Amino acid sequence: MIIYQIEMHNLTGFQRDLLYVIAGFDQPHGLAIKDEVEKYYEKEVNHGRLYPNLDTLVNKGLVEKGEIDRRTNYYALTTQGQRTIASRNKWEAQYTDQTAKLSVSTIS
Repeated sequence: MIIYQIEMHNLTGFQRDLLYVIAGFDQPHGLAIKDEVEKYYEKEVNHGRLYPNLDTLVNKGLVEKGEIDRRTNYYALTTQGQRTIASRNKWEAQYTDQTAKLSVSTIS
């Protein structure tokens, strides 16, 4: 069996943000994810944007969707989702470890 690795560059920025929010919680429901993303974006995220993107992450095998009750679903990272985040973190670290040495005063 061949396992296809989904890389972060194959996701939109919004989908990446959703993935990180889901990773930060224990099986959050859709509205909890929406609240966290809205805090970051500092504006409302409508359901027509949120849920299709969550479904895309599910369809790509990065997120598992389960039922809490008839009206509420939870979302959780799959092993593939965890690997994708780890791969992205490793890639970012090769650049951010160098820039972390810069002080805020030299950037301003």
